[in-house]
Amino acid sequence: MEQFFNKVAELIKFDTWGCYPEGYDRAKHGPYDPSRYYGKPDTPFSQVKIRDLPAWFARREKGLKPFASLISRAHWRWQLKYMHPKKGTAAPLWQLIFAGMTVGYVANYMRIRGHRHYKYH
Repeated sequence: MEQFFNKVAELIKFDTWGCYPEGYDRAKHGPYDPSRYYGKPDTPFSQVKIRDLPAWFARREKGLKPFASLISRAHWRWQLKYMHPKKGTAAPLWQLIFAGMTVGYVANYMRIRGHRHYKYH
């Protein structure tokens, strides 16, 4: 059982939680920005040609940690753009309302789909 927990701790690497990313260098990058990727730069997805797409996907990091980092960076980009500006708008409110409506529709779709064949007249 102890061997199992050692393997899990090795996979999760608790000692790296709360630390800066590996590619971050304060002298080179300045203040830390949680919405920025500090790894090796690559061609943006919008500039990849279709014939180069398989090679581009092969160069991506795959796994749970890169995916969690991707979600975290997207969250911080959203936070810094909509929630933390000095002069904010109602955009985050409308985004949350739309997300709630979408989740509600998807959750109730199986119940709602039978109504399309009803005749109300």
